Amino acid sequence: MRPTGQLHLGHYHGVLKNWEKLQHEYECFFFVADWHALTTHYDDPSIIQGSVWDMVVDWLAVGINPGAARLFIQSQVPEHAELHTLLSMITPLGWLERVPSFKDQQEKLKEKDLATYGFLGYPLLQSADILIYKAGMVPVGEDQVAHVELTREVARRFNHLYGREIGFEEKAEEAAKKMGKKNAKLYRDLRKRYQEQGDDEALATARALLDDQQNITRGDRERLFGYLEGGGKVILPEPQSLLTPASKMPGLDGQKMSKSYNNTISLREDAESVDKKLRTMPTDPARARRTDPGDPAKCPVWEFHQIYSSEDTQKWVQEGCKSAGIGCLDCKGPIIEAVLAELAPIRERAVEFIENPQLVRSIITEGNEKARTVARETLEEVRQVMGLNYK
Repeated sequence: MRPTGQLHLGHYHGVLKNWEKLQHEYECFFFVADWHALTTHYDDPSIIQGSVWDMVVDWLAVGINPGAARLFIQSQVPEHAELHTLLSMITPLGWLERVPSFKDQQEKLKEKDLATYGFLGYPLLQSADILIYKAGMVPVGEDQVAHVELTREVARRFNHLYGREIGFEEKAEEAAKKMGKKNAKLYRDLRKRYQEQGDDEALATARALLDDQQNITRGDRERLFGYLEGGGKVILPEPQSLLTPASKMPGLDGQKMSKSYNNTISLREDAESVDKKLRTMPTDPARARRTDPGDPAKCPVWEFHQIYSSEDTQKWVQEGCKSAGIGCLDCKGPIIEAVLAELAPIRERAVEFIENPQLVRSIITEGNEKARTVARETLEEVRQVMGLNYK
């Protein structure tokens, strides 16, 4: 996530609630993308550092747990940059120019000079961010799927260029033997079914078999993955997009919640300010007077009810609004209560970290080191196959 300062309800419902869930289901790496922030804010870097710590505090306050996931800052793991440089040697320029967000962002940010190498290359830096951890799944919205697809193409090209080690088949057969006679035979049978008959089910079963093996090294496992599909050793596995539900959190004016629209409620905003913002939200313009009937579909408050309210409350709103049986302030009451109840524990947990900045820095320092340990292993392997290992 790019550092943008304190986060709001849009971030919480669109990303962080999903992260909180994923950290208990997968081995997760969550990082502050400060280099990515420089691709569009290189002319004003002063805002980045403060934004980084504000964002990390909000992550911790909503329940992102450093004991369950690795939390770190991108620029503190320099292996990302080295892998980016190495991948840039093999990535065709046209692949970057056709990434949809390249022209979209240039159009949206016309006031900025984005004719820079960093801006053109940031999707490849994203690929390095993913591939350095050999990530299997990347949680993204639909607008980011193209970036994951680019990463898959880069990984495929890299493996094609560098995965053909000398004596690959012999090494793969030796690796299969280490699984034991029964599993080795099953692996060979599944490989034959896939390669000769195109049996995708056999491929899936063989992959699951390899994932379950405890007595082979990671290198042997990746070698067997490549042998299974008829290629070379899989050095950089191709990640999959893990599509996340689109955020349904509207802003106070009915548009997407965004700081640029000045329509947000921050996760740490005090209760009085939240109450005031919600009470003064715009409503259906047809309800000029209390006695005028309205249409919830034309009112931003109704979108909040769809997120926070029970079916009974939603029914009450529909009937009361259309019949003028309830006023707009009556309608907003349950929303004010629900939002305040959601934010209270987040605000309370945030105080602990705000008052102890050294704790936050210690969490990130530890996360940086844990991330670097994994990143170094990948980079060592990449250097070796690219002929850059001088040990």
